[in-house]
Amino acid sequence: MSVLLGVQGLTKAFGPRPLFRELSFDLSVGERVGLIGPNGAGKSTLLNILSGIDEANEGIRSLRRSAKLGFVAQDDKFEQGLSVRNVVLLELAKEPMDDHDRETRTNIILDQFGFEDPHQASHELSGGWRKRLSLARAIVCQPDLLLLDEPTNHLDLPGILWLERLLRSASFAYLVATHDRAFLRAVADDIMEINRTYPTGTFRVAESYDGFVQRREDFLEGQARQQESVANQVRRETEWLGRKAAARTCKASSRIEDAAKRRDELSELKYRNASTGAAGIAFVGTGRQSRKLLTVVGLGKQMGGKPLFSGLDLILTPGTKIGLLGANGSGKSVLLRTLAGEHLPDAGTITEADGLRKVMFEQGRAALDTTQTLRKALCPNGDMVVHNNRTIHVVAWAKQFLFREDQLDLLVASLSGGEQARLRMAQMMLLPADLLLLDEPTNDLDIPALEVLEETLLEFPGALCIVSHDRELLDRICTEIIGLDGLGTAGRYASVGQWLAAYERSQQEAAKVRNSNAKAASSSTKPVAPKSRKKLTYKEQQELETIEGSLLAAEESVTDRLAEVERSGTLGHVVLMNACRLLEEAQKEVERLYGRWQELEAKRDG
Repeated sequence: MSVLLGVQGLTKAFGPRPLFRELSFDLSVGERVGLIGPNGAGKSTLLNILSGIDEANEGIRSLRRSAKLGFVAQDDKFEQGLSVRNVVLLELAKEPMDDHDRETRTNIILDQFGFEDPHQASHELSGGWRKRLSLARAIVCQPDLLLLDEPTNHLDLPGILWLERLLRSASFAYLVATHDRAFLRAVADDIMEINRTYPTGTFRVAESYDGFVQRREDFLEGQARQQESVANQVRRETEWLGRKAAARTCKASSRIEDAAKRRDELSELKYRNASTGAAGIAFVGTGRQSRKLLTVVGLGKQMGGKPLFSGLDLILTPGTKIGLLGANGSGKSVLLRTLAGEHLPDAGTITEADGLRKVMFEQGRAALDTTQTLRKALCPNGDMVVHNNRTIHVVAWAKQFLFREDQLDLLVASLSGGEQARLRMAQMMLLPADLLLLDEPTNDLDIPALEVLEETLLEFPGALCIVSHDRELLDRICTEIIGLDGLGTAGRYASVGQWLAAYERSQQEAAKVRNSNAKAASSSTKPVAPKSRKKLTYKEQQELETIEGSLLAAEESVTDRLAEVERSGTLGHVVLMNACRLLEEAQKEVERLYGRWQELEAKRDG
């Protein structure tokens, strides 16, 4: 298999210990690799080095001379003031092609990615559409290898499925960093984890995510046994050497050196194995046994004149776990905040049990005071916290959430997204709850933290309402799914898959209606055959009477050619250019027929 990009001995450090060291791997033509690793392992740094944005302290990065490399960063940044169209055209300015081809390719990819207004300012786009624009910008130059850093960030669930289909149909190779396990299963045939727990810094398996997990468990189990074996050897050597000074003189110097090497090996194994821990997330219930915690009847809410949901009935009891799904802007967060009492409903009633205790995780972790130190945020009153009737020192409490003691005096603003998420959950765990309201709690969490969160939510004895795009978590913990369509209707579903099927059916039906309306509008503007036939020859009169049918056929040909161009978008430059040529010919034929129709009309009425 032809190698596109390779690294040997790659090392990057920001402190006394390297972020990663001596990484070596290749990315080849057609490979679809998922990149995972705990928060702080260096995934984004590695992608920046692979893309050429950053440099390693040591090692070699080799990109094949003829290979094109694309990169979709975690943060979507565009030059100020550029329209959607100009963002893509600016990227194509690097390509050796004429202006007409640039315009054609830009129009094709923006249509393929769902942009209806190419002149919209890029800074006005929502987070999901900014991500689509970043992807369009990276793909329009037809890369051989695409690097993607958390590309599902800001995409809603339909958007994630759209991205899955895009990647699976792509002709280019890619390396995608993500914590979304369902997404990994859908797009990656090969998994690579970057983690200090491995001797070489990476662990790569040419299997799906589930196969990788099994291989990793086998490796870690073997490494733990290795640590135990080395520890026993070090203990025996230490006891023998410590008996008396004479014993040391009897030992060959090589044996003494071997003992020192074993100690170093044990120290390294302890360091590596210590990184396999996960945050100790565990929400506390109040123990309330009320049959009904919260009752919702006929709930309705509008925002800005737009109906989000109406006629919603809910009964939340201990053990009820509801997942909220819908496209971006459909009202999921508004519904959660209405249940929390932060928004007043426009219709319906919400009845709470007496003394109901609600705890909310806000999207973007808005409740965090970023000017506080981590110590103060974890432990507002002194150096001790009380969790589950147990008093814990702030240092031990911090370690439970994978914070080091030397981080306690850092400002919350300086923490990573994953660290802030763990901090917010640590705060929530100090508040016993009957009802948890969680708005995107999985954002920025790594896979070990996600797995722990799943377990604690499964065990939580109270009720739960959660907004998340993590399909695996929702399917594992939720007893029911409520889907919002953004038009005021809320439906009930048994699983995420059932909601997705219903959503896609509704989108297809809506597309059919739009196409039907567009055809009707187009037909109403078509020329009508003239009633009088003045100043026309017999042949011209026949031509005028039949030209409407020719126009309709020509426009249908343009539609077919446009569809062919869209299908050819990932089939290579030659196929795409041929499809574009045929589209252009079809468009010229429509223009010729309209011009001839106008000429005949003018002559008849003349």
